Amino acid sequence: MNIKTKLTLGVGLLFILIIILSLTGAFNIQALKSDSENILTANYKSLQYCTNMLAAMEERPENYLLVMENNLRNQERNITEEREAEVTGDLRTYFDNYKSGPKEQHTSDGLRQSILKIMDMNMNAIEIKSDIAKATADKAVFWIMVSGSLCFIIAFFLLVRLPATIAGPIKELTSSIKQIAAGNYSQRVNFEGHNEFGQLAASFNIMASKLEEYNNSNLARLMKEKLRIETLINRMHDPVVGLDENLKIIFANEEAIKVIGISGADLVGKFAQEIAVRNDLVRTLIQDIMLGVNPSGQKQNTIKINSDKKECYFEKEIFPIVITPEGEKESRMIGHVIFLRNVTSYKELDFARTNFIATISHEFKTPISSIKLSLQIIENEKIGKLNSEQRNLIDSIKDDANRLLKITGELLNMSQVESGNIHLTILPSDPKEMLMYSINATKSQADQKQIKFDIDCPENIAQVLADNEKTAWVITNLISNAIRYSYDNSTVLLRISESATKVSISVKDTGQGIAPEYKSKIFDRYFRVPGTKKEGTGLGLSISKEFMEAQGGTIQVESDFGAGSTFTIVLNKLNS
Repeated sequence: MNIKTKLTLGVGLLFILIIILSLTGAFNIQALKSDSENILTANYKSLQYCTNMLAAMEERPENYLLVMENNLRNQERNITEEREAEVTGDLRTYFDNYKSGPKEQHTSDGLRQSILKIMDMNMNAIEIKSDIAKATADKAVFWIMVSGSLCFIIAFFLLVRLPATIAGPIKELTSSIKQIAAGNYSQRVNFEGHNEFGQLAASFNIMASKLEEYNNSNLARLMKEKLRIETLINRMHDPVVGLDENLKIIFANEEAIKVIGISGADLVGKFAQEIAVRNDLVRTLIQDIMLGVNPSGQKQNTIKINSDKKECYFEKEIFPIVITPEGEKESRMIGHVIFLRNVTSYKELDFARTNFIATISHEFKTPISSIKLSLQIIENEKIGKLNSEQRNLIDSIKDDANRLLKITGELLNMSQVESGNIHLTILPSDPKEMLMYSINATKSQADQKQIKFDIDCPENIAQVLADNEKTAWVITNLISNAIRYSYDNSTVLLRISESATKVSISVKDTGQGIAPEYKSKIFDRYFRVPGTKKEGTGLGLSISKEFMEAQGGTIQVESDFGAGSTFTIVLNKLNS
């Protein structure tokens, strides 16, 4: 018999006996109450009425006949005993003769004898009913004692047996669990019977056997591997932080503790969300995970951290830890590893390169401008006329000077982009005016290849929020590229369109187009499509993208290889 059945039977039987005890007590108490009320109602009141009539006959107050009449009527309504009605009728006859005729002795004696008979009759009835009530009380006491004794015996049995039945196995099981926790995996539990504790003992013994097997086969190896991994992580020169599936920090190497600025005891074992409330770096590290972004190990934007009293730069990489449990098909996320790669030295070299390029580009502009000024002086016929060979040589020098000046300008713009020193003046601007400025700036280049412009622009176009100079430079660069890569005697399509919040300016050429494998790299710095013979540094589109994104716009490209390309810039409307 299992524990649940035992408890149900014991407590259920006790519950039933308590109900029987309650019902027995209530029934007998009700019987005693009924007997008592019967004596009071049936006999005691008759005695009281007869006593009142005798007192009135003896004392004879002014209204004694009225008093006797009232009590006699009450007695007539309270006849309960055998022959009491007959005696009461005799009493009525004597009383009527007594009050209507002379007060003869035999009438008074008859009246008095009838009253005494009624009293004697009710006194005998009271004695009989008192005996009945006593018998009822004795019976009630007997049955209540029997029911109470049974309840006591069962409750005592449960009190003695039930705690031992439950507490004994639990105590033994608790002791065995402590042994297991202490590493004694050979501990076993033996409970007799097939109840719940027997099933629990069997499950516990199976668990202990598995733990003993696991401990003997894997524990030592796992501990060694754990120590090796911890040593390896702590010896790394880059910060590493590990999180479980609930974003609790499970490990952080010494470099990470130093960079975060929190002791290991206050970091490991705590939830990253709690630390992020008071630590900006931790908040930056986990913001992608909190937002549900899964970079899958891709490098994120560079993070600047003040460490060792200097500015250090780190690239954040997040590696999700995903496992597929044995026997299951679906993978499960069990945590993340955040890796911070120290790129301070590379950043410093990049700053040095940017400053070097900016300095060299700035220094180049002066001699190039001098060369162009000297060419203008030489071209002046007042100095002297030039023959055809000299003219061709000067034109070649002029083209080279212009190309050098353009490259120098692009390098200066790129140095501004890389150093973060782009100076923008965002003002309401007319996109049509910027387009026409760019067309005029590239008209001579288009005339050399006999290329025409097909302009599609509405009469009224909304103004945009943009840097006029930088945006015009971008449009000019796009038109210049379209002319460079279009065939002779072709047409470049220029189009302005607007939507609810944006204005788009597109430039479509009629050249070869961009191969699909190079389309994603077209805006990378220094990238040029392999095999092209056209001149260029590979910086124009990269700078254009930086300029557009810096003022809240975008630049896009669509291309069908062999059918030309379309570059589109998108700007925000003035009141969008």
